[in-house]
Amino acid sequence: MTVRAYAVERAGGPVQPLEYEPEPLGPLEVDVAVTHCGVCQTDVGLVDDVYGLSRYPVVAGHEAVGVVEAVGGAVDGARLAVGQRVGVGAVAGACFACEWCLTGRQYLCPRKDDTALRGDRGAFATRVRASDWRYVQPLPDALASEHAAPLLCAGITVFSAISRNGVRPTDRVAVVGVGGLGHLAIQFLAKWGCHVTAISSTAAKADDSRRFGAHEFIVAEEGLRRASGSFDFVLSTVSADLPWDDYLAALRPQGTLCVVGVPHGSFGVHPLSLLPGEKRLVGGVVGSAEENRRMLDFAARHGIRPAVETFPVARIGEALDHVRHGRARYRAVLEF
Repeated sequence: MTVRAYAVERAGGPVQPLEYEPEPLGPLEVDVAVTHCGVCQTDVGLVDDVYGLSRYPVVAGHEAVGVVEAVGGAVDGARLAVGQRVGVGAVAGACFACEWCLTGRQYLCPRKDDTALRGDRGAFATRVRASDWRYVQPLPDALASEHAAPLLCAGITVFSAISRNGVRPTDRVAVVGVGGLGHLAIQFLAKWGCHVTAISSTAAKADDSRRFGAHEFIVAEEGLRRASGSFDFVLSTVSADLPWDDYLAALRPQGTLCVVGVPHGSFGVHPLSLLPGEKRLVGGVVGSAEENRRMLDFAARHGIRPAVETFPVARIGEALDHVRHGRARYRAVLEF
């Protein structure tokens, strides 16, 4: 069956239809007819070749929700069936044989299938293929499709950062940036039981932050200096180059600064910001197949929902531009 995709032929170029015939389905593979797909800042970065990784034509998209259309012969039929509503996120498969996969860390697999980096086989299309059925997530009934889509990248990114860094319900935490990632991080951390402070350069986001569950709001950077030594965990969700030493100073001893937003350019910290207080500076990426399942269950159980603006796929260029210029409040989702 012909796949109709939405491609960009050059950096920053217009979106144009692209049709292709998929290869025969492999034994572990799953085809999903896409009904919704989130538009992530990473998608814009690939379309515009911000990272220097793009191979044109680019079909972006890696937050797909849809219906199982076909399954390979080795797919576990007790887990997935044709007609089932599912999600395919930022990672669509891994080798499940290397040391990282065998210890449950498939997100570090050197051969993982990064949906966003496939070139012309991304999820801005009528169909997306997962290379391994274990990365196709059945969706809880409580999650609407337009809400589930952004959870498959933005949601799992912040959930994994919280889970893997041992954040406790008694911790005082801060979320830097109230955007696509940050507004979900606030919700997850509040439902985790933490005391949550939102930090933003935009004072107008104070009310939204509290609506998402933040207990306090700080306007960076002046307010940050007054919060010195306040937090056990700080999660940076922005792409800006920040005064990282100030954010490390906001940590209590043995606190953690976790960066999940992708700063544009290198950044550095002074050794004395880290060493005397035994503080940690760590990165974060999307999660394993099991972490994705737990994240979706947690979101469904606790009423965590992204704030979304939906666009029919015919307006995909407008949706990309909406995200490109920071106008999304707080995630854009395409409807097919």
